[in-house]
Amino acid sequence: MNIWTQMSVDYANQRNYLDELYKVYPIIPEGIREVDNALWRTVESSFLKKDNGALIESLLDLELFPIKDSYVAYFKRDRGALKRNPETVNRLAGRIYEMGLTEIFKKCTEPKETNRQIGPLFRRWLNKKTLGVSLLSSEKFLLSSENAVLDAGDAEMRLFAEKYLGYSHPKGLDFVARFNGKYIIGEAKFLTDFGGHQNAQFQDAIQTLEAKDVTAVKIAILDGVLYIKSGNKMYDFIATNKQKYNIMSSLVLRDFLYQV
Repeated sequence: MNIWTQMSVDYANQRNYLDELYKVYPIIPEGIREVDNALWRTVESSFLKKDNGALIESLLDLELFPIKDSYVAYFKRDRGALKRNPETVNRLAGRIYEMGLTEIFKKCTEPKETNRQIGPLFRRWLNKKTLGVSLLSSEKFLLSSENAVLDAGDAEMRLFAEKYLGYSHPKGLDFVARFNGKYIIGEAKFLTDFGGHQNAQFQDAIQTLEAKDVTAVKIAILDGVLYIKSGNKMYDFIATNKQKYNIMSSLVLRDFLYQV
């Protein structure tokens, strides 16, 4: 196992890993979503009139549709399809009538999922200068030779790495830095569970590590369930990784950077 991966596994299994990780990813429950009063009155009116088409259309105007159904996204992108597909509209409306207005309102005002909050948190952590170096704009980063982190969005980081470091992977980056005269690029992800979207996130990070002809040290700053010794696919991958990939927790990132 790569030494930095091993340090991350040891940290997760022997120390207060989650307590410390909360400083990087302080997940705070979102407040309920706001619902426009005029829109809600339209929903109520359509519901009471049992006007199926108007009910579905008014609910589509809200940020969050009250039920999960694979056909809702189609209607969101093509409102004209509501008139062409009355049976689907009636099917959805039937499910909504069963809920009642109180439950509909509750569903439409649910907080955003915590996974959608995670993206900006790593960058906020960097902005606190937790790595002990300055965060510099692209222009200042280029003109400087000191240890520093590039202060830019993921797309701008990708363009920087593409122009100056030979990076050609289409995905954006979460981290570009220079330490001891070496450039370091990588993605940062908090993997909260196994399967589905989280596995895809893990694979995204690995693909960045596999980018060819890059004149920079490639790293994957990964945190979460991948360090649990439970025989899951993520752990099996990093356990057999040996020295090939620099996969590490954000909690050992500082040590890695200063010795690179």
